[in-house]
Amino acid sequence: MEHITVRDILEATGGTLLCGDADTELQDICIDSRIVKEGDLFVPIIGERVNAHRFIEQTLKVGAATLTSEHYAMNAQKPYIKVKDTCQALTDIGFYLRKRIEIPVVAVTGSVGKTTTRNMIAAALRAQYQVFETQKNYNSQIGLPIMISRVGKQDEMAVLECGMSEEGQIDILSRMCEPKYAVVTTIGLAHIEQLKTQENIRKEKLSIINGLQPGGVLFLNGDDKMLAEMRGKMPCEVRYYGTQAWCDYRAEDIRFDADRSYFTYVHGETRIPVELSMLGLHNVLDCLAGLAVSDQVGIPVEKAALQFRDFHGLRQKILRLENRFTIIDDTYNASPDSMKASLDVLCNMKTEGRKIAVLGDMFELGTDSERYHYEVGEYLAGLPVDELVVVGERAKAIHKALIDHKSRILVSEYMDNEEVAMYLLGTLMPDDIVLIKGSNGMKMNEIVDLLQKSN
Repeated sequence: MEHITVRDILEATGGTLLCGDADTELQDICIDSRIVKEGDLFVPIIGERVNAHRFIEQTLKVGAATLTSEHYAMNAQKPYIKVKDTCQALTDIGFYLRKRIEIPVVAVTGSVGKTTTRNMIAAALRAQYQVFETQKNYNSQIGLPIMISRVGKQDEMAVLECGMSEEGQIDILSRMCEPKYAVVTTIGLAHIEQLKTQENIRKEKLSIINGLQPGGVLFLNGDDKMLAEMRGKMPCEVRYYGTQAWCDYRAEDIRFDADRSYFTYVHGETRIPVELSMLGLHNVLDCLAGLAVSDQVGIPVEKAALQFRDFHGLRQKILRLENRFTIIDDTYNASPDSMKASLDVLCNMKTEGRKIAVLGDMFELGTDSERYHYEVGEYLAGLPVDELVVVGERAKAIHKALIDHKSRILVSEYMDNEEVAMYLLGTLMPDDIVLIKGSNGMKMNEIVDLLQKSN
């Protein structure tokens, strides 16, 4: 974190210092009272379930400064700042602190693949630069200001993820982080419940260019139909990456072996073999995005490509239980596109055993939720998968599609994660591979935990 004082916070927010010293230096910005430390600035957020103002007194006792939009000083010795709205104050702090950062920023958004693409871009850039990268899932109007505050003097580039929960947020986040480079991974169905149509989702995601610096470059996934349709229609410089012949950066000769992917990177006359320690076309495309951005900033592709031989993503994890079965843990979240991509990973893995898919409900799909689940089932019906375990009410539409398509895939239905784990422990054999995926709210990580504990 750069040198930040309470005076900076007052200037950024227009707040009033109720007590304490304006020259107090701050160590970090924190929204979680459970981990706040002495010297931090605590920002209490009013959420749907909890109003964090209730924890102000304990954070002051820890020795943290704090913002408030509700209370006045409680005999506090530490800085206590009154603002109109703590969420807006945090946004204002993000805009204020961004003006101090002189290094190039890469902003990443999209319906699917944001985090993995962010990871891969950061990995490629680390071939030559000290890189700050968004931590955990701090990609919102609350999280991004905290990430901006943590960019340090030692950092030479920053890769910041921009997520959304409602219309207009990508515009705010883009203008906050002022990227030199922006990447849009896909236009899928995540947030279709809020935005109603894919065209609206595309419009929202492409507003990432609203904060793009003069001369900045936008990178788009050419394999995504909704993004490919924007060729020649964007008011900025655009570079496409993908497998299409017209893409500026291409992946050719793609093949999968064991748990690795191989492809040829093509840009102009340059052709470089790339080895990626992850399976799946979607991961190849995310890797290609990283190579495209690194090429744009002048890193030799041969050098950047070496970063992916031992790359390990944060989302999809392959867990090999010794002398037993293999788990593809993809329980962080799910959408129709990401579920199909995960099924491809399962099918691309080589084994003498069976391939089993455990698929749970996908949330936030709006009124067409049943249709989207059914379409996943239609996709699954044509794949070499031996068994499907359905978890939840919505996911039953996946099973229905298999029935309608007369699939020979064995299917069972469950509503309880513990029951699923018990069933799997009774049926899984050595060399079997099981994919476990569903929306975060399904808590399907519980299944993974139970399987691992039995090892």
